[in-house]
Amino acid sequence: MLRDKDIDRDRVISYFSMEIALESAIPTYSGGLGVLAGDILRSAADLEIPIVGITMVYDKGYFHQELSFNGEQMEYGFEWDYSSEFEKVDKIVKVDVNGKETKVGAWLYPITSEIGYTVPVYLLDTNIEGNNDEQKSYTRLLYDATPQQRFVQELILGVGGVRMLEALGFKDIKIYHMNEGHSAMLTLELLRKLNGKIDDVRNQCVFTVHTPVPAGHDRFDYDLIKCILKRDYKDELKEWSGAEEQLNMTKLALNFSGFVNAVSKKHREVTLDMFPGRKIDSITNGVHVYTWLNPLMRELYEKYFPALEHNIDQLANATIIDSEELWNTHKNVKGKLLEYEKSHSWLLLDEHLFTIGFARRFTGYKRPNLIFHNLDRLGKICSGKAQIVMAGKTHPKDYAGKELIKNVFTASEYLWNKYKVRAVFLENYNMDLAKLIISGVDLWLNNPGRYMEASGTSGMKAAINAVPNFSVLDGWWIEGYEMSSGKAGWAIGPGPEDPKAQARTDEEDANEIYEKLEKEILPMYYDNREEWIERMKNAIILGAYFNTRRVVSEYATMAWDLQPQKRWKVMDNKVSISY
Repeated sequence: MLRDKDIDRDRVISYFSMEIALESAIPTYSGGLGVLAGDILRSAADLEIPIVGITMVYDKGYFHQELSFNGEQMEYGFEWDYSSEFEKVDKIVKVDVNGKETKVGAWLYPITSEIGYTVPVYLLDTNIEGNNDEQKSYTRLLYDATPQQRFVQELILGVGGVRMLEALGFKDIKIYHMNEGHSAMLTLELLRKLNGKIDDVRNQCVFTVHTPVPAGHDRFDYDLIKCILKRDYKDELKEWSGAEEQLNMTKLALNFSGFVNAVSKKHREVTLDMFPGRKIDSITNGVHVYTWLNPLMRELYEKYFPALEHNIDQLANATIIDSEELWNTHKNVKGKLLEYEKSHSWLLLDEHLFTIGFARRFTGYKRPNLIFHNLDRLGKICSGKAQIVMAGKTHPKDYAGKELIKNVFTASEYLWNKYKVRAVFLENYNMDLAKLIISGVDLWLNNPGRYMEASGTSGMKAAINAVPNFSVLDGWWIEGYEMSSGKAGWAIGPGPEDPKAQARTDEEDANEIYEKLEKEILPMYYDNREEWIERMKNAIILGAYFNTRRVVSEYATMAWDLQPQKRWKVMDNKVSISY
């Protein structure tokens, strides 16, 4: 593993994110935001982008989830020794917090691509010698719900991150990319460094906004900020963040960024409605194909597409894959999921039954219980034909989300006792479990409330593994559904061009789920295998576009102002990879 002394310092892009998913077992992520950040940096390494990542180390991580017999979520903190995973670097910077100097150290995790290029990720840490117990706790827990602790973490990420890059010798940084608003305090540090020249700060800042959900836009009381910073920034901060009664971290990032993007075309429209008058582009998310491709699927694809890791575009030719080979490979992948499930659930899934998957953060706007809206109708449709597997965590303070998990257990018991329909929930959702589920089910279900899904990447991960989507037309699926002419899956409800779409009720969406399952999806799966396999191939084809190689290439030319290298071909403001 490359050490810090061997990392070249000629990086020009820095990428700040509150969470980055480096490996499944390393608890520096909670969900989609961190997973996307990890995928982007992995693709940056694939494309030899001169970038460096900044995040934080959390000695108690997010949390380990266990579920009681009735679905009650219990959270347990991690106690992990990150000194065995990372290299401690020898630089210390200081950030003033509550009138005291807090020392901030860092650890290195190098992401090295198959071609040997390394993207360094530095994880900030206050649990170091010289800090008192309170200071050591600042980087203890990801997404601490206490406003004071949360602001301190974001202060350390933004201000401490800029200072750490300088201390480590990264003198050529031209772009500071904020992945969500958590790192927006870096703009004030840049303002200090650049002698108050706001336009100079804007020339260096890029901001990606990820969610329409209020919880994704942190707000802090000015009195709290004054207490932590020991300086009254209220007038300046109100001016810089939109004259609100609280500091809005999203608006702070918006006001200091020369390039801002949403993460799908529809999300751009939603974001413009939220923040009118802004210039906001869209770069639709993707996934790092080789991270999320099941090894059995990878082996099959590489049989038809040599050196696929260097040319993901070849997935566009998925129709040449032998149908029987694809079907049998998927059966084997499904067997891996069921093998895992046998030792992690009280109710065993049946390998012969059509399997529906739903796995993501359990919270209200994602409507995880929608499929259980009418249990008797669902039971009659699925009896002897279909089964359901679910997974997902909810924030420890999201009590409504916890009830949603319990409701799954209640529904599962009812469906089994009355209709012998299997519906299981697998605990402690993480990257490894996600990979098993998204590749091992037969259909990927996604039904958020419109238009709350900024992009959604779980469906992309399912698609590259030949799993069709069954989704509300929101986020990426609007684009994916249109791109495949509706042949890579199914839509729930009308598209956004229909004025009645946003007014759809849960009952209307649930009824459409039942109707399409009964009349279209299950009959096709059991009675028309040829057409089903065509849907599988069309799902794979979407991977040629919805991948982070394309995403990083678009960032490189649209946001980071990098000159195209020999790997990139720029045409009509779009970037396609050329190998």
